[in-house]
Amino acid sequence: MTNFLYKNDLPDDLDLGPMVAIDCETMGLNPHRDRLCLVQMSSGDGHAHMIQIAPGQTEAPNLCKMLADPKVLKLFHYGRFDIAAMFNAFGTLAEPVYCTKIASKLVRTYTDRHGLKNLLDQLIKVDISKHQQMSDWGARDLSKAQLDYAASDVLYLHKLRDRLNEMLVREGRMALAQSCYDFLPTRALLDLEGWPDVDIFSH
Repeated sequence: MTNFLYKNDLPDDLDLGPMVAIDCETMGLNPHRDRLCLVQMSSGDGHAHMIQIAPGQTEAPNLCKMLADPKVLKLFHYGRFDIAAMFNAFGTLAEPVYCTKIASKLVRTYTDRHGLKNLLDQLIKVDISKHQQMSDWGARDLSKAQLDYAASDVLYLHKLRDRLNEMLVREGRMALAQSCYDFLPTRALLDLEGWPDVDIFSH
């Protein structure tokens, strides 16, 4: 596993390929209050590329170009939050997307455990640590433990997607899942616009 840490944006010449796993670290769970601190990515090759976002930073042109590229599938685990956090920071909506939490909820109806640690352990036999989850991501200098934790959130999403897709096909829910992924960026915008806890489809 190799971690590459960049300041403010991706290098101009970095090509992460047609499918990129993405995760974010923030100062908290309120995107209007808690700033985006780190964006980590992997093409599924065992390397993690990370961008440390400076306080007040509103631009990351190379990252935003990739987020908006219709030829690049963005893989998330609970993409609803990450999509909203990056849109709130940079004004760019990630599309098209795939979310392993949504896929899990559609096919793993025998459990209520859909966290990334549970999925990796049960479906691809990988054990990751969550000890750094609540650490200070706004620190100027991130520790090796923090970077290793951040990397683990993206390094295995490609394999996890493959396994979940097998289950979606088996259960006849692939088309339904795709419809959910297509709506996910809009769901993130609804969160930012003030409907985080309202079911707009209810009576």
